[in-house]
Amino acid sequence: MGSRDVIIIGGGLSGLTSAIHLSRAGLHVTIIEKNAYPSHKVCGEYVSNEVLPYLQSLGADPAALNPARINRLIISDHYGKTLETPLPLGGFGLSRYAFDRFLMQQMLTTGVELVEDTVTNVVFENDRFFIDTNGHGVFSAPVVLGAYGKRAALDAKLSRSFINEKSPWLAVKAHYKGDFPSDTVGLHNFDGGYCGVSKVEEDILNICYLVSYETFKTYKNIGAHQEQVLYRNQHLKDIFENSVMLFDKPLTISQVCFSEKEKVMNHILMTGDTAGLIHPLCGNGMAMAIQSAQIASEKVLQYFTADVKNRLLMEQNYTKAWNKMFSGRMRTGRVLSRLFHNEKLSATMMKGLILFPGLLPGIIRRTHGKPLKAALECA
Repeated sequence: MGSRDVIIIGGGLSGLTSAIHLSRAGLHVTIIEKNAYPSHKVCGEYVSNEVLPYLQSLGADPAALNPARINRLIISDHYGKTLETPLPLGGFGLSRYAFDRFLMQQMLTTGVELVEDTVTNVVFENDRFFIDTNGHGVFSAPVVLGAYGKRAALDAKLSRSFINEKSPWLAVKAHYKGDFPSDTVGLHNFDGGYCGVSKVEEDILNICYLVSYETFKTYKNIGAHQEQVLYRNQHLKDIFENSVMLFDKPLTISQVCFSEKEKVMNHILMTGDTAGLIHPLCGNGMAMAIQSAQIASEKVLQYFTADVKNRLLMEQNYTKAWNKMFSGRMRTGRVLSRLFHNEKLSATMMKGLILFPGLLPGIIRRTHGKPLKAALECA
């Protein structure tokens, strides 16, 4: 089926971005994605502006999609007490449906091969990967990136350490038509979880929340849980009661895992959520997926251009760069999650932030990065 330099398993934000970067640099790239484009995904759909220079340098400027321009944050605790602040860098709101489709179209113009199939196994032999699929046989390449999302059957095949851990989180997302400031992202807390609210393209309102399964399971369904738990926060009650859902029913995913994950497994460089998932309350998961794609692409290009190819060095450099970029953010996310998950601690923190409002921009900076360099500057 032709010679390939890189195979990317998964075609979400990190997979698509890596494919564009590597293909524009002259490598032959194949993406294997199990789902047809486009599709809706459970996602907060706010993207920090830190990724804009990089995307623009790849010829994938999201401005073409007319995203919502977001520059303010409003936070409320369980009791509805609020705090507002400008976002230091700002960002944009864009649905995964539109963003993935856009990146897929840009990717195809660079000559990347797109295969819609499910990867069932990956074997590494004699310095080369052999990838089994359901319907297209076996693919082979010297380098493979894992970009297949939060949790998959492939993780069990690879014996990844987190896969047998029970995760207590359930995520729920839907699009709505409703009145909400297009320049603002909201983070509203409730008993057992927190909810992100922001506009995306075409004045659509995205509402996505994370809830502990322990608190959710005592209710019959999503609607009952929303009315009896989320509505205790008056801000969420007002938003839901004055909005009309555009989906037939909300999208859900369970077993959302925030545990530490291997950045390299069986010589596969893991990117995006496959490498690690930051708590959604930090509002930066989409940008981090794109950033991890840039890091992986840099290290892969260095590997291919080296006089003597050193796979171990590529893997070590990728892990080191990933940790330097993200490990501090991940720690901050875990701390914030514990604080917001506890009603009393959340209220205490809100009181502290109201008294010392200058602390909040500093917290935001700890979960975000500086604007990324253009792709050519990273090569």
